[in-house]
Amino acid sequence: MSTISKQILQPADWAEPRGYANGVAATGRQIFVAGQIGWNSQCQFESDDFVAQVRQALWNIKALLAEAGANPEHIVRMTWYLLDKREYLARGREIGTVYREVLGREYGIAMTAVQVAGLIEDRAKVEIEVTAVLPQ
Repeated sequence: MSTISKQILQPADWAEPRGYANGVAATGRQIFVAGQIGWNSQCQFESDDFVAQVRQALWNIKALLAEAGANPEHIVRMTWYLLDKREYLARGREIGTVYREVLGREYGIAMTAVQVAGLIEDRAKVEIEVTAVLPQ
């Protein structure tokens, strides 16, 4: 599988972001993955721990990308919906560890994280959606 040509959008006079890109330009077949939460393939939560749910949501994303013949290197945009931004910030190292475990060291991704009042599934603590681009 060939890799996509991503152009990281980074004005020369801007500070470098850590762990993400401010913007990404890419061409190819677009893949849109709906928000994934921390439950397994049978729609069952195995943990109420925030980081465990992040890990599972990322595994769900990876599985859906594989269905389209894509992998994490094809992700160009990621949006995180969080119930508790303080927990997200406090557990950043753990999140980084599970991110690298599941997705590797792919940081050329335009990312957004927002705190929300609630998610549709009561036990969900995080929901993550992605856009990926496969080469033509």
